[in-house]
Amino acid sequence: MREYVLSRLAGDGIGPEVVGEASKVMEAAGQQAGFAIRWVDYPFGAEHYLRTGEVLPEGAVREMGETDALLLGAVGDPRVKPGILERGILLHLRFHFDQYVNLRPAKSYPRVPLPIQPKSGKGLDTLVVRENTEDFYIGIGGRTERGKTSVDLATERGLFTLTGRLEGAFSGATEGAFQLGVASEPAVRRVVAYGCRAAKARGEEGIAVASKANALPQMYGFWEEVARDEANRQGIKMSVVNVDAMCYHLVRTPDLYGVIVAPNMFGDIVSDLLAGLAGGLGVAAGADIGDGLSMFEPIHGSAPDIAGTGSANPIATILTGALLLNHIGEQGAATAVERAVTEFLEQAAPKALPREFGGDGTTTAVGEAILKRL
Repeated sequence: MREYVLSRLAGDGIGPEVVGEASKVMEAAGQQAGFAIRWVDYPFGAEHYLRTGEVLPEGAVREMGETDALLLGAVGDPRVKPGILERGILLHLRFHFDQYVNLRPAKSYPRVPLPIQPKSGKGLDTLVVRENTEDFYIGIGGRTERGKTSVDLATERGLFTLTGRLEGAFSGATEGAFQLGVASEPAVRRVVAYGCRAAKARGEEGIAVASKANALPQMYGFWEEVARDEANRQGIKMSVVNVDAMCYHLVRTPDLYGVIVAPNMFGDIVSDLLAGLAGGLGVAAGADIGDGLSMFEPIHGSAPDIAGTGSANPIATILTGALLLNHIGEQGAATAVERAVTEFLEQAAPKALPREFGGDGTTTAVGEAILKRL
């Protein structure tokens, strides 16, 4: 029996609860498909930080890099200053392993209420391929002091090292702030190439690129130029849609696009909109994909207000587990997991559905029901 070694970081809030259910489903799918999963667990998150002052040691990062993938529950806790865990764990792992694609599928499922019904009658099935390492999330910026600023541009990424310094001053000692966006040709090319491959795998002829070159021509004009050239290389059609227009069209026609490729900030916004259009964060899976270790986490976050109540919906994390199985080459097991989720949602008694969908189903009960259908 083949074996996969997977890192598991349950994290904060509802993370341990939903990861526990997803792990059981993934293990069962593996047994059916003829492979085993060996988990390597890590304690990092709010409790560990508050107890030890440690966020994420480099030794643990190196160990994770030796495994086949990482399943992450959630990080974030109101007892910890915002940014410490998010930057120290999430962003550190993304940048260290150069996870350049943030993959966010938005798919409608049976009996999950949609705020807007797709006009096609076929349901919603859109994939957002978000660039994950650059744009305005690269972390370069600063505030003025007495109207002046001096910002160090030094940044290291898997593709390049950026050096230099930005000097600036407002007249009259006006105070302000600067946030810089960065786009590099190889980063744009590789995420567009990924989106093109995803479109081909889905049987689609083209991709839609979210942009805003009419207002930000340097950054997104460059993005469009490189993206179009790469799409031509990949033999895929490409349309460009201003991101504001894309949001307008999505709330009127949610199933208008198949694969959306987007710069970091636009991809973040559009994928959250699509999560809402698909029925909410309870079915919103997510992944950070790179050529090394890839990380899989649901979009919903740690939800500390419901932690420990048994009311968390584990479906997003179970679907995230299916993304992980597909990523490591176990497409059959991934399909089986998603089918089990679909059958549960189709067949369950109304009260057995997750509370998010109007039922009384607890985290454990929903997980067990999906496991039985698997």
